[in-house]
Parts: sequence; structure tokens; C-alpha cells
Amino acid sequence: MKLCIYGASSNAIDKTFLDAGELLGQVIADGNHSVVFGGGAAGLMGAVARGAHSKNGEIIGICPSFFNVDGALFTECSEMIYTETMRERKQLLEEMSDAFIITPGGIGTFDEFFEIYTLRQLGVHKKPIAIFNTNGYYNSLIDMLNNAIDKSFMPNTNMDLLFVSDNPQEIIKHIENYNAADYDAAQFKFIK
Repeated sequence: MKLCIYGASSNAIDKTFLDAGELLGQVIADGNHSVVFGGGAAGLMGAVARGAHSKNGEIIGICPSFFNVDGALFTECSEMIYTETMRERKQLLEEMSDAFIITPGGIGTFDEFFEIYTLRQLGVHKKPIAIFNTNGYYNSLIDMLNNAIDKSFMPNTNMDLLFVSDNPQEIIKHIENYNAADYDAAQFKFIK
């Protein structure tokens, strides 16, 4: 399977996040899965790619051509696809991937997560979404989503669309065993 990785593009983060990202990439490659990502050499994007590369895994980078500057892109990709815009990049990441793993990141990662989560809730795609919750990074996000449920802004079934773990092996196992038929989109829409 092709697993889309969303995550930080900065190396100014704690090394434990980068180490966890490398391990995730290794686990993906060990499972004979491919990494599909934004093509960056730094941050968690680069860490996951390095991990997969260390195990000879397939790595597909997708990035806007204006990111092709010295040192910005991971040079060991099996394939690099260039787009004109960020919107094209996000569309290709979605279309080419069989599942999505959200690693710790900033505003770009949040944007990617909420878009893919919304599209899943609407039934536009039926692919699994996993949150790689290293060091509890996404605990406050999960709390925010639960607050939206508590205040009736979304149904509690929406949480069934997310798998949250800090364990790469658990995430891959969840994705491998995911059955989209168990998640009929109608039950996730909030119509009252």
C-alpha cells in the first residue's frame, strides 16, 4: 500500500520526534508499503523518508516545483513528482495514497489533516486515517475534537474515523486490517 505521510518540515523540533519519524519510515518499509509524502528533506517528512530509505523502501515525493531549491528536497526518492501549486500537491497526495498518517507538525500539517478528515467524513474517500501521537503531541487536538462532540458541533461517530497511537507497528496493523465497509459515511454526517 501507498501510505501518505503528513508532518513537520522543520528540523528545529526535539530529536525524539525525528527518531520516532525514522522508526515509522522503517516500519512502513518493513511492511512492504510505500511512503508518499511532500518531498521535504527536513523535519518529520525527511525523517520518515530517511527511515524508509534505510530499509530500501519505495519513497514517492510530491512537491511544487518552487520547492526545488538546494537542500529542501529529499534526494533519495524513488520518484519525485512536481506540481505547479500546493493545491495540486494535496490532490495528488490524496489520489495516490491508500491511507494517511498524520505525524506531528504545524499549520500545514493541520490543514492537510482537517481536509482529509473532512473528506472522509463526507464519504469522498474511504481510506484510513491514523494520527501518530508521538510524545502526546496531538492530545490537545483530540481534546478539541471531543469538545466539539460534547457541544454538539459534530457527532461522536466522527472519532471512529481516526486511529490514534504512538506506536508505528499498531498504526500499520490498523491500516492493513482496515475495512472501509465498517465505516459507512452516512453514519458520520451530522444532520439534525
